[in-house]
Amino acid sequence: MKIFSSNTCYVPKDLSAITDIQHEVSAEEGGMTVKQVETIWRSVEDLYKTGNSPLISLCLRRQGQIILNRSLGYAQGNTLDGLSNNAQIANVDTPVCLFSASKMITAMLIHLLDESGEINLLDPVSHYIPEYAQNGKYRATIFHLLSHRGGIPRVETEVTPDLLFDKEKILQELYASKPLAPAGNQLAYHAVTAGYILGEIIERVTGQDIRQFLHEKIEKPMGMQYFNYGLKPEFRHLVSQNVSTGLHPTLGTDLYLNRVLGGGLQMAVDVTNDHRFMDTICPAGNIYTSAEQANRFFEMLLNGGNYQGQQILSPQTVFRATLPTSKTTIDHSLLVPMRYALGPMLGSNPVGIFGPMTGQAFGHLGFSNVLCWADPERDISVSFLTTGKSVVGTHLAATAKVLYRIARECPKIEKDQRRSLFGTHHLETDPV
Repeated sequence: MKIFSSNTCYVPKDLSAITDIQHEVSAEEGGMTVKQVETIWRSVEDLYKTGNSPLISLCLRRQGQIILNRSLGYAQGNTLDGLSNNAQIANVDTPVCLFSASKMITAMLIHLLDESGEINLLDPVSHYIPEYAQNGKYRATIFHLLSHRGGIPRVETEVTPDLLFDKEKILQELYASKPLAPAGNQLAYHAVTAGYILGEIIERVTGQDIRQFLHEKIEKPMGMQYFNYGLKPEFRHLVSQNVSTGLHPTLGTDLYLNRVLGGGLQMAVDVTNDHRFMDTICPAGNIYTSAEQANRFFEMLLNGGNYQGQQILSPQTVFRATLPTSKTTIDHSLLVPMRYALGPMLGSNPVGIFGPMTGQAFGHLGFSNVLCWADPERDISVSFLTTGKSVVGTHLAATAKVLYRIARECPKIEKDQRRSLFGTHHLETDPV
């Protein structure tokens, strides 16, 4: 990596040559104008021109219709060293790692078990995993883990690629770990830890590999070709390559990421490009899928758990999963104000992680510029996937502009004209 540069990728002059567009309907069918759609896409192109991401893939549904389904850039071969001779242009079906946006899917699998009565979110984790009770963790509940108040935001040992490839070893570390704070006492983002414990609960309760459980409950009924932990070998030649772009101050980016993830920027990027990571299960961070398939999942939630007539989750479950667990509070891991539900991150007013005036939005951020969310007030579901892992860089203002444009060009819909998103319930909470 070029430490003293902006660390950007090659950007061709003609972006249309590296753009793929598929399965879009007219703007009017989603209650929008052509100008509104073009304005959003121009902001995405402006972001791409900063050179901070080899690939940007965007899918946006409004009123249940695919208004934007586009990829821009390269799946492989565009790195900080320039464009290789065998660079591969991406398309809308290119698999991308969701990173931490995977947490949202794992959380909804937990809610699915709660819906069927197989677990109770207020039960202690140790009720399902007796080994977890060590060192004072016997009072920690599933609710605590979903709301990032479990007291185990980090793995105590050094996080290395070999550790992340060994799920059983991580679990043993977590069983023996001592909480940094009593469960429920402190909001601190659990970057990878809670995911492993939640995944283990699913496996012990169902007797199934979590990968198979996800396939049977969501991937297969929703017609997803790949929407799962890791990626099957037959799709790996298509997978997008992540690149550690952006400014890279050792005492800034790496210090922060070591606090949150337990490892630096380059380590996180190298892990997700390694086929061993595609073999393993990381419930908090290694679902690989396309933008449209990720968007399909969030559209299902926005539609009260229903996808094309199939009730994947009940409206009541979606309602409960997306209720705020607290007001906007400083997160002791991320060191920024955050608002969480039981799995999802929540938007805020006047501005939040999903853009301005998104107090009813729910979704998740993925390292570092992956954003997937649904906004009932605007009747939109959005998946915004990038493969440039800039944390600090020239992309920041342009990324904020994309979120601003989506919020502005998809105006809020009057309450009496919105879909009944949550059955008899509506996500009408007090957005702080």
